Amino acid sequence: MKYLLIIQMNPATWESLSEAERNEIAEGQNAFMATITASGEMVGTHALADPSQSAVVRGRPGASTVTDGPFAETKEYMGGFYVVDCESPERAYELAARIPGTDRLPVEVRPVIFTAGYGLADPQTP
Repeated sequence: MKYLLIIQMNPATWESLSEAERNEIAEGQNAFMATITASGEMVGTHALADPSQSAVVRGRPGASTVTDGPFAETKEYMGGFYVVDCESPERAYELAARIPGTDRLPVEVRPVIFTAGYGLADPQTP
């Protein structure tokens, strides 16, 4: 089953860390990726830009509006994510706990119910 491990970014928390702590978290991602790649559980990962760089589109083709900024004001936002393919929710929780920085930045674990593109097959049905 595929799971989305969503890293929740909190700018206040991130800014409260020393440069060394931020580097440790960032550099630790490489080791985590190597581990889950070696185990065959890595599907993919993406880091996302700050929401201030986003745009919101509303409407339909030919009648849409585009506004700057995030959809909603929040103190936490999706900073990035991993997609993993593992045997159980418990294993997904285990992997999420191994992501560097989870002691300060929470990780939401969500089952993937549909997959298309990227050369991926649909997730297994439970």
